[in-house]
Amino acid sequence: MNNNDVFKKLRVALQLRDDQIVDILQLVDFRISKAELGAFFRNADHPNYMECGDQVLRNFLNGLVIHLRGTKENPTNAMDVIEKNKAAVKQNAGKAGQENKAPALKEKPKRPPLKGPKQHNNNKTKKEPIVEKVKFNNGKNKKS
Repeated sequence: MNNNDVFKKLRVALQLRDDQIVDILQLVDFRISKAELGAFFRNADHPNYMECGDQVLRNFLNGLVIHLRGTKENPTNAMDVIEKNKAAVKQNAGKAGQENKAPALKEKPKRPPLKGPKQHNNNKTKKEPIVEKVKFNNGKNKKS
C-alpha cells in the first residue's frame, strides 16, 4: 500500500472534497492546487497520475490534526468537525440530485418533423417579374 492509497482512504473515510483538502494543507502552510491533488487520486495507469510523496502526506496528516483537534488556544471536538462535513456532503448531494431532476422536468418545444424538401404552395398568384427576360451573351459565340 503506497501513499496514494492511504491518501485516498483518508479522503473517503472523512468524506473530504478537494477544496477541503487544499484548505487543510494550507493550515500547515503547504500550498497545492486542485489539479495536483486530483493527480494523486487517479488510477496508477492514467497518464496524469502522480505519486504522492512523503512530504505531501506528512503535511496533510499534520493539517488534519489541526483541522480536527484545533489549536491549543482554540481546541475543537473532532466528532463535531466530522459531523459538519457529513452534513455538508448530504446537503450538496441533495442539491445535486435536485439539479439533475430539474432539467428532466422541462420539456423542449416540439418541432414538426422534417419531411424532405419544402414544398411551396402553388395556389398563390404568381408575381410578375420586375425585369423582363434578358439573354446574356457573355464571351465568344459558340458555334455547334
